[in-house]
Amino acid sequence: MAIFSCLARSGQFSGRFGALLNNPALLQARKHALTGTRQMSGGHGPKNFTITPSRFQWHKFKDMFHYYVMVGLIPVGAVVFYANVFVGPATLTETPEDYTPKHWEYHRHPITRFIARYILPNPQQEYEKILHHIYEENEKAQIRALEKQVREKMADRNDYQSYYYRPAIGKYHRVAKEAAEKLEELRGD
Repeated sequence: MAIFSCLARSGQFSGRFGALLNNPALLQARKHALTGTRQMSGGHGPKNFTITPSRFQWHKFKDMFHYYVMVGLIPVGAVVFYANVFVGPATLTETPEDYTPKHWEYHRHPITRFIARYILPNPQQEYEKILHHIYEENEKAQIRALEKQVREKMADRNDYQSYYYRPAIGKYHRVAKEAAEKLEELRGD
């Protein structure tokens, strides 16, 4: 029952609040919440100052857009226009016997030739880099296969690397052997 009495009280409050909100003076103030007028004092007669939302972001966007059009689009358009009108596409001609064409000379458009010459890498160089990568991966695969065979042999023969095992390099064995031979000659044993 207490709930129903609270609902009844809230209904009475909302009814009074709704009547307050429907007041014509408040409706006019709510209508001009963002765009309203203020009386300016002083001077000759009433002057109104209209309050409007800021358009700073819109003007900033327009300024930046025009700036980047001027800085980027116009020069690029001029270069494209010059390349198409004054330079034009490449034509096929006979190649002399002792001349090998460069990789950028196979492109027809002058802008594409410029990009292929100064920006993109040489296709032959890229091909050789890929071949080197494939070679190294093949070497790694062979080493892994050899290690697998060694582990299998160690498992078959119950062999293991002991605590005193140290992988050695032949160069140091030869140096140590030569030093031992010299000491043996000096001692005369």
